[in-house]
Amino acid sequence: MNTGNHPEIDLLEALTTEQLNTMLLAGAQIKNCYRLLLKNESYGNVVREVLKDQGQFIEFDHYPKGDVHDSETHCQYFYHAHRGINGENGHFHTFLRAKGMPEGVSPAPYDGDTEWPSGDDALSHIVCISMDPKGYPIGLFSTNRWVTGETFYSATDVISMLDKFEMDMLYPSWPVNIWITSTMRLFRPQIEQLLRQRDVSIEEWRSKHPDSDVYEDRDLEITSQQTIDVDTQLQLITNILQSRGALH
Repeated sequence: MNTGNHPEIDLLEALTTEQLNTMLLAGAQIKNCYRLLLKNESYGNVVREVLKDQGQFIEFDHYPKGDVHDSETHCQYFYHAHRGINGENGHFHTFLRAKGMPEGVSPAPYDGDTEWPSGDDALSHIVCISMDPKGYPIGLFSTNRWVTGETFYSATDVISMLDKFEMDMLYPSWPVNIWITSTMRLFRPQIEQLLRQRDVSIEEWRSKHPDSDVYEDRDLEITSQQTIDVDTQLQLITNILQSRGALH
């Protein structure tokens, strides 16, 4: 694996050794989840595990049915498919609900006609995780507000919510919940970057379409995206820690 000129190098080198070690630990958790799931011959990967006992896999439907909601951390996710992107089986949408949000966050300014969820029903979409047909993550992307019907928050506020994202429960699968929590940690720098790019994309769209409600414009769906690879990310982190003499 040649990572010498990888585009993520600068992003990762800007992080502290403590941050990199946190990401390395998250990667170890992901690998352990894969190991455990591969022992289960009936399912064997994250996607199959989350779809088990759910019946026919129907485009646009949420899986598992009713979503997964941690009543203590107020984090939420579901899996579905609809984009038809080459190489993608489907993707996870991740959220944080109002009761789990850090103090001081508030919805982005909005003067349009669409009613956003409010109070305890307010929720913020964080990021999507694209999965390949073998059940492994291949990309991250952000979406416009109308896609998820969320209460839209600025990138700065959503980034502050990342510390709160933890799926700490058995349903629907303990390994899947550890995996999705750890994936958010391993790729946190990329997620932060995508959220900032999301806001830039929205502002650029607004300036080019001044007569439209940018958050509800169906012509703007994906606001930022990039490919990811667990092994590459871990190798890059390891290389940086080794160069610092900080690999334990």
